[in-house]
Amino acid sequence: MTASVHDIHYLRNPIDKLGRPLHDLRISVMDRCNFRCPYCMPKEQFHENYRFLKSQERLSFEEIVRLARLFVQVGVRKIRLTGGEPLLRANLADLVGDLTSISAIEDIALTTNGVLLANHAVELRANGLKRVTVSLDTLDPDIFLTMNGGHGAVKQVLEGIEAAIAAGLSPVKINAVVERGINDHTILDLIEHFRGSPVIVRFIEFMDVGNRNAWKPALVVPSRELVERISARWPMHALTQNYRGEVAERWRLDDGSAEVGFISSVSQPFCGACSRARLSSEGRFYTCLFATQGLDLRAALRSGASDEQLLGLIGGNWSARGDRYSELREELRRSEPEQKKIEMYYIGG
Repeated sequence: MTASVHDIHYLRNPIDKLGRPLHDLRISVMDRCNFRCPYCMPKEQFHENYRFLKSQERLSFEEIVRLARLFVQVGVRKIRLTGGEPLLRANLADLVGDLTSISAIEDIALTTNGVLLANHAVELRANGLKRVTVSLDTLDPDIFLTMNGGHGAVKQVLEGIEAAIAAGLSPVKINAVVERGINDHTILDLIEHFRGSPVIVRFIEFMDVGNRNAWKPALVVPSRELVERISARWPMHALTQNYRGEVAERWRLDDGSAEVGFISSVSQPFCGACSRARLSSEGRFYTCLFATQGLDLRAALRSGASDEQLLGLIGGNWSARGDRYSELREELRRSEPEQKKIEMYYIGG
């Protein structure tokens, strides 16, 4: 039977069960990382003998580009490359260049821990990367090592940020995961350091991603508390959203010296406007950061599926989506305490 015009439109622009379109795709290009952050890859479990994916188990650049072209056909306009640590993937700038050839993509960004960024910023920008987000939880050298499992140095990350700015990857965004009693007393230092520069500091509430980070509600510092602390030092005002579904709530210091963001998945869930999907490094399609299972697109790719068949899988999976974990967190944690969520290092943040 020939599909109707309505059916074709539905396939190309799927809407999930809660009326949310698919607009953003986060692609993990590497499951490995050179940090061992306790909230993501605790070193006790991700030790030197841990088995990560073999190279042939990860999607090739050609497979990533093919899937990206198909995701664009169902509505994706923004792509973010993540990990693990994406800069551990050899020749990553080549992938960026290939993705920029997809005309409908409006924005390509990268999330990194920043340690290797100084070596790659110029090449990434030359190949079309537009923006970079750097994970940096604190400027305190000792706390930094505590929060990343004892690897790298703050100096290396700061050098990476400077290199990104010099290369034209600005404004740079800083993502700082805030944990009570660990680094919450250092948040003002981050703002002070980057005031007056093309850097936006964003504070992320500690989330229960995956199953290995020993998450407890008591460790969460609600964004509203951080707003009060910062405002006491530098009066600031809220800004309007750049676009519907924007993750961060944006504020600007009244003196104009800095923009600050707050990502409040725990205290102020934003599931209702979430238009983000995730593709893991081994080719699984996840419709939520807190997902328990994903759709294996690699198997379909490598078994000879046509573009139309892959589009059907992608569109059908999104249209069946009803995820709103953050809105139901407490209920789900009570009813399904052993729920096995996908680990963050597979699909990025």
